[in-house]
Amino acid sequence: MKFYEFGEKRNPVLMLLPGTCCHWKNNYGKVIEMLTDVFYVVCVSYDGFDEIEQTEFIDMITEVQKIEEYIKRKFNGEVHTVYGCSLGGSFVGLLAQRKQIHMNHGILGSSDLDQKDSWKAKIQTKLFVPIVYKIIHKGKVNKIILNLMKKHRGEQYTMEFMHIMLGVGGEKLNFISKRSMENQFYSDLVTELEDSIDVEGTSIHCLYATKMGEIYLKRYKKHFRSPQIIKHDLLHEELLACRPNEWVKVIKRCAHIA
Repeated sequence: MKFYEFGEKRNPVLMLLPGTCCHWKNNYGKVIEMLTDVFYVVCVSYDGFDEIEQTEFIDMITEVQKIEEYIKRKFNGEVHTVYGCSLGGSFVGLLAQRKQIHMNHGILGSSDLDQKDSWKAKIQTKLFVPIVYKIIHKGKVNKIILNLMKKHRGEQYTMEFMHIMLGVGGEKLNFISKRSMENQFYSDLVTELEDSIDVEGTSIHCLYATKMGEIYLKRYKKHFRSPQIIKHDLLHEELLACRPNEWVKVIKRCAHIA
C-alpha cells in the first residue's frame, strides 16, 4: 500500500480512498489541486493497485489495518476528514466501527454498501471481474458495452466514468492482477458493516445519488445512526466524475472548511 501526499502539512488532513478497481490518480487526479488550498491531501493506493509495488489486495480488513497503522504513525491516530469513493465508503464505515483511529468527518461518495452471503458474493465476483479485468487490461471498453452505457447513462457521464476507471487516453493498467480485483470485489461484499454505527466526535456524511434508487438511502440509515444525507439527483459518483468543482465545494462544506 502506498500513500501519496499533497499540500501544506499545517492544513487539516483529508484522506481520499479510491473506488472499486480504481487507480488513485485516475480517481482523484482532477480534484487534488483544488483541495490543497485548505487540506493536506493523502491519496491511498491499495495493495495490488499501484504500479510501483508488487503487491496483491488480500481483503478489506488487511487493507483497513494498514490505513489505521499509517494514520497512527503519521498523524498520531487522528485525521480531520476521510472521503471514500464507492468501495472507499466501505472503508470509511470500517474505520468508524473499528475505533482504532479518529476522524472528525467521514464522507461516503455514492457508496452502495452492498453486502451478500459468501455464495452470492462469489457469483457476483465471477460475473463482474472478468468484464472489468478485460476493460482495464485492454485500456478500452467494448463498443457494445460503451454504446449501452451512453444510451442509458448519457455520453458525458459514460466518458467521465471511463476516465476514473482508465485515465486520460485509456492507459492500460495491466499491473493489476485478476486475483487482486477478485479479492477486492468479493471481500467488500462479505466484510460485515455493523448497524447504527455511532462514534463520538465523528460526523458521517453520505452523498446520496438519488438516481441509483432508495436502497442506497436505506443502507446509509441502516449502518449509521445519524448520517447527514446530501442528496443529488445524479448517478453513481456523477458529482465527482462530471462536476468536480461542485464536488470540491461539497467536501469542504462537509468538513466545515470554507
